[in-house]
Amino acid sequence: MDEIFEKRKKIIYEFICDEFYVPMKLKELAMLLQVPKDQRDELKAVMDSLEAEGKVHVTQKGKYIKGEAKHLRGIFQANARGFGFVTVEGEPEDIFIGEEDMGGAMQGDEVEVAITKAPEGRRREGKILKIVNRGTQRLVGYYQSRKNFGFVVPDNERILQDIFVPAEQSKGAVTGHKVVVELTSYGGERKKPEGRIVEILGHANDPGVDILSIVKAYDLPSEFPEKVLNQAERVAKPVTGADMAGRKDVRDWQTVTIDGEDAKDLDDAITLTKEGDNYILGVHIADVTNYVQENSALDREALKRGTSVYLADRVIPMLPHVLSNGMCSLNAGEDRLALSCIMTVDSKGNVIDHQIAETVVNVDERMSYTSVKKILEEHDEEECRRYQTLIPMFELMKELSEILRNRRHKRGAIDFDFPESKMVLDEDGTPLEIKAYDRNVATKIIEDFMLLANETVAEEYFWQEIPFVYRVHEAPDEEKMKKLITFIQNFGYTMHVPKGQEIRPKEVQKLLDKIEGSQEEAMISRLTLRSMKQAKYSPDNDGHFGLATKYYTHFTSPIRRYPDLQIHRIIKDNLRGRMTESRRDHYAKILTEVTMQASSLERRADEAERETVKLKKVQYMKKFYGEEFEGVISGITKWGLYVELPNTVEGLVHVANMMDDHYDYDETHFQMVGTHTGKRYELGQKVKVRVTGCDTIARTIDFELV
Repeated sequence: MDEIFEKRKKIIYEFICDEFYVPMKLKELAMLLQVPKDQRDELKAVMDSLEAEGKVHVTQKGKYIKGEAKHLRGIFQANARGFGFVTVEGEPEDIFIGEEDMGGAMQGDEVEVAITKAPEGRRREGKILKIVNRGTQRLVGYYQSRKNFGFVVPDNERILQDIFVPAEQSKGAVTGHKVVVELTSYGGERKKPEGRIVEILGHANDPGVDILSIVKAYDLPSEFPEKVLNQAERVAKPVTGADMAGRKDVRDWQTVTIDGEDAKDLDDAITLTKEGDNYILGVHIADVTNYVQENSALDREALKRGTSVYLADRVIPMLPHVLSNGMCSLNAGEDRLALSCIMTVDSKGNVIDHQIAETVVNVDERMSYTSVKKILEEHDEEECRRYQTLIPMFELMKELSEILRNRRHKRGAIDFDFPESKMVLDEDGTPLEIKAYDRNVATKIIEDFMLLANETVAEEYFWQEIPFVYRVHEAPDEEKMKKLITFIQNFGYTMHVPKGQEIRPKEVQKLLDKIEGSQEEAMISRLTLRSMKQAKYSPDNDGHFGLATKYYTHFTSPIRRYPDLQIHRIIKDNLRGRMTESRRDHYAKILTEVTMQASSLERRADEAERETVKLKKVQYMKKFYGEEFEGVISGITKWGLYVELPNTVEGLVHVANMMDDHYDYDETHFQMVGTHTGKRYELGQKVKVRVTGCDTIARTIDFELV
């Protein structure tokens, strides 16, 4: 059938390309080609396919003419295996680019691409016609010297070629150095890209050089300019009576912060009491805008950074430490300025009243998640004795947290419970332990309270019709959801999507509930997450699909996220009666750019954090070379089985190393099947593996089955 269809396409396309062809409508084409009426649909399918490929074009009058291949602009993403993809803004799917069609493009380049194939139900294919802008000017890699020259092997496996470095441009680097190389030529036919060394980071084995390489690769600003540090020192003054004037004084309210043991930037504190059946929940957030004035050197630097970045052995803060860990941190026993969202919540979890106010707080106790868990879940005697006066409030917190969680679940909020990695490093950055991060009763309490404050603030400002920053998460793309539904049907699961309507969060949540505890849970959860769009910042309130809410923002972390800082500024202008027409215009003008930049910098930080975790996992597993572990098959592809260990480390059993049989990938059932023995490996199956290789450059771990 496919062969006949392609043959018909070829004949009709050649006919349209003929110099004597006159543009015709479908009916005229059918008559000329003597296509019977009952086969017109087949002709229409052929013409639609040619149009999708850009080979024909339909005029406004409905006539078919020879088409120019559709040209699109996008960003090129290379793949370590030699091919690549172009991501086009606003297009649901990437365009596949074969090795021979890359036109010299490198990772991150902005390119012009022509669609060459658009097969029904499969990914479009294209050819790169032009490189519009180079995306990579500098890169980080491992230097190797030769007699009269050297070359840099890029850390980023998506940069597919080594960089040639003439001896006089090597800056004295020797084999084994990690370096930053600036590209002076991008190469071409049979010619490698060329560059010059601009910085030597140290020897590859020196402590900290591994993470420094990631910092430089993602161009993360690690040092604050002198001007910014001086300004931070000047503004970080203790709270005075004048600072407190006109603020709501809540210093005598029982107040705690609850964070991880090693957190130093404490930007949220909690108060909670009960009046009758209602809870009075106060979420008090550090008033960072009091110290970071709009357009100051501090503000411009914070906008440039967008977010604090949490790497394995260091934090690259958005604000200097004197503020982030000092005057802006809600440290116990200190008077601190805050912006508070004080909510009255009924027994069903509805916010029936709220107040957003400038306040002054004084935290009674700096609590850790572990301590609160010990009190609420383990009833640890020592912890209970130590924090005796706070226990009634912690009990209330647990009670309200459960009510809020149930309410969110009822409305369809989606909770992807992937185990995050918790790392313990020594002073040289060597990983001593890697384990799954404990998501316990205390982490859930804080999560639930922060979500509620964010929703409450977003709804309030939406109805005030003031320019604002929202955290939006759009509904998934229809095509991706169709593919996911087809995929889950192989495992006997279904999802209900009414014809012509968008999928509802409740349906995704139902699926996650159904697969909970099943063998295929990890795989389906990951694929479901990949089918979702990325959350982003926007001046338009487009709702949050994952949380199943119409209103959402980020209000609770202004020490470490620029959007939160930006909305605090808007809120304070409004509270102080300064939201004039000109201020509204000012915010309306800047917020599109601010939100785009914040979203982009957030993605950069996420990628750098992921790379660090991958690297530390490889370093950690190196010391277990040859040792055996129990794991679970978390993914299956034609090149092998991915196996995840209980400590969140994932490695690949390559199909070439499955020696007991010849194995084929059964794509329909997502299994690896032995040709002779019929032995099957499937998702979620427990297996025993041995560590056979750890590559710190490619950041991969290899296993073999035992």
